[in-house]
Amino acid sequence: MAIPGSKSITARALFLAAAADGTTVLGRPLLSDDTEAFADGLAALGYRVDRGTADWTITGRPEGPAVDDADVYCRDAATAARFLPGLVAAGHGTFRFDASEQMRRRPVAPLTAALRALGVDVRHTEREGHLPLTVVADGVKGGDLELDASLSSQFLTAMLLAGPLTREGLNITVTGLVSAPYVEITLAMMRRFGVTVARDGNTLRVPPGGYRATSYPIEPDASTASYFFAAAAITGQEVTVPGLGAGALQGDLGFVEVLGRMGAEVTIGADATTVRGTGRLTGITTNMRDISDTMPTLAAIAPFADGPVRIEDVYNTRVKECDRLDACADNLRRLGILVETGEDWIEIQPGVPVPARIGTRRDHRIAMSFSVTSLRVPHITLDDPACVKKTFPEFHDVFGALRAQWDL
Repeated sequence: MAIPGSKSITARALFLAAAADGTTVLGRPLLSDDTEAFADGLAALGYRVDRGTADWTITGRPEGPAVDDADVYCRDAATAARFLPGLVAAGHGTFRFDASEQMRRRPVAPLTAALRALGVDVRHTEREGHLPLTVVADGVKGGDLELDASLSSQFLTAMLLAGPLTREGLNITVTGLVSAPYVEITLAMMRRFGVTVARDGNTLRVPPGGYRATSYPIEPDASTASYFFAAAAITGQEVTVPGLGAGALQGDLGFVEVLGRMGAEVTIGADATTVRGTGRLTGITTNMRDISDTMPTLAAIAPFADGPVRIEDVYNTRVKECDRLDACADNLRRLGILVETGEDWIEIQPGVPVPARIGTRRDHRIAMSFSVTSLRVPHITLDDPACVKKTFPEFHDVFGALRAQWDL
């Protein structure tokens, strides 16, 4: 089945294309609230972004924004809020960033600290370490930088992306990295745009010199695919996602390996992945530090396993669109399932879920994950089904068509 383009790859590609020398064509970018927010942010900064129905064309400006004063509203998009300040810092002018109340609650302090350490004038106009913020930009010299990436790998990605735009490059020493595969996505995409980052232990050396424009196809979103793979696993059906195979950039494809350990049949080919349910899922203990965006997907199907499912090392899910550990526990309890949680773990007992109204907390991943549960439990409803627009506006239509195809 066709899955929309990757949010993570689309956001990085938009940054790289805007910073590159020349014109870049992005093939099949994700069309969603988050990516529209990023593209609108670039437009507000004076970049030319032509959005077609299939491809987007971006005219890069290595020298920075085309305007010297702008307001950027990031909506709910963490990628826009955390990547774009680094882009504008390399230019010249005054740039103000704000976002929704949901995004205002999410931290940006590691990014602020990194930019300030490089001499960038960054001011928080309300709460320190959170949006809104103002960047008074006058280029970035570069140099050595220590960065704490324990809350989100996006802060490291933001500085890696900005590194080639500095005059001397960056030497970034990283501590506490979570979601490491997302950094691998960043490094691979930077290479496609002409920049190779060297590694020396925990230090990443980013050369100066800027980016070169290219054509870049966007692969399907592996996090989004997890809902359909999970659906197959709990119903005994089969799902194949083309465009996600052994060469995929996204670490979240590793979710299918978790399903395989639980008893589903998994085939990862050169350019497609298939999951088939076998009628049984076994309990499991698994570390999801590197694929934490799929933690809610596993939590939502955990009651159907024949033993406890324990998910560990996912503290960073507490500072996503909502506290996802708490949201999963709350909703599973609404379904009548026994759950325990700690600071960075959740353990879910097997059981027979009962109908309930799911509290989505305006989080797209909570809504989509518990939609999977509804394949086995009738009369589950969502208090905010529209929140899926953040990454997959057509989710309910596509999921409903799959349910009808499977006659569930």
